[in-house]
Amino acid sequence: MKQATTTGTGKYEKLLERCWNLDPVPVAVAHPCEASALAGAVEAAIKKLIVPILVGPANKIAETAKSAGVNLGGLEIIDAPHSHAAAEIAVALVREGRAEVLMKGSLHTDELLSAVVSREKGLRTGRRISHAFLMDVPTYHKVLIVTDAAINIAPALEDKVDICQNAIDLAISLGVKTPKVAILAAVETVTSKMPATLDAAALCKMAERGQIKGGILDGPLAFDNAISKEAAKTKGIDSEVAGDPDILIAPDLEAGNILAKQLSFLANADSAGLVLGARVPIVLTSRADSVRSRIASCAVANLVAHARRSAATK
Repeated sequence: MKQATTTGTGKYEKLLERCWNLDPVPVAVAHPCEASALAGAVEAAIKKLIVPILVGPANKIAETAKSAGVNLGGLEIIDAPHSHAAAEIAVALVREGRAEVLMKGSLHTDELLSAVVSREKGLRTGRRISHAFLMDVPTYHKVLIVTDAAINIAPALEDKVDICQNAIDLAISLGVKTPKVAILAAVETVTSKMPATLDAAALCKMAERGQIKGGILDGPLAFDNAISKEAAKTKGIDSEVAGDPDILIAPDLEAGNILAKQLSFLANADSAGLVLGARVPIVLTSRADSVRSRIASCAVANLVAHARRSAATK
């Protein structure tokens, strides 16, 4: 039986509980040659979230397991001479249907994403690829998705459409019926002097016209107005989203990255990271991420993979 941990706010445990009755999904893990990267994949396997296929230098993986006290327990290992080859082989496993999720090990993000976006051998779709952090913030009443904080540096309006849609689809996969999306800016009024406010207004109108589906959008909203109903009321903002968003859309990568890291390091938020918009979900973790964070990311990937299975059978 899958065992949840006993620390945190309870949202992490509920996430794992949602996976208890789901089969583990096959995951290609690219270059897991560092202790926490390898331990995260193995622990997620023990919790029956994933069936990892470890891709990388077999000797180095074995050495890492030995030094970290990790029992590989007969997990499949595909030997690859270096990290670049490991990324390409892991992506190939997805294309062949042997894996339903791709997971970053200890290689650089650019190496993995280079294999993902390859025109001939990658995992491109018609969507823009984007990253989402799922944040379990102790002072907030539900899981919060922050996007994009890792991939799109200065997204244009058209990119933000895909960033929004990717996040909405993710929230729906996690059981949110109609996700509420707050589009962030420094102010809550639309002004030509701040392009982020124009993008926010355009995204809301595009949602009204069906160009973005499945969510309720509002913006521009400053962070306080997005998170606090009282702050919104003080500013005279009547909004279904203010005070209750499921998703925060950052104006650019710098703002999103700073926001996510502030929540982690100042508000003690647990986080999980996922890349969206490719053929399969991609677990994209940082070298600083804990094993707990990596397990949470695998749980989210499990839910998304099963949601895609269900959609494919309809």
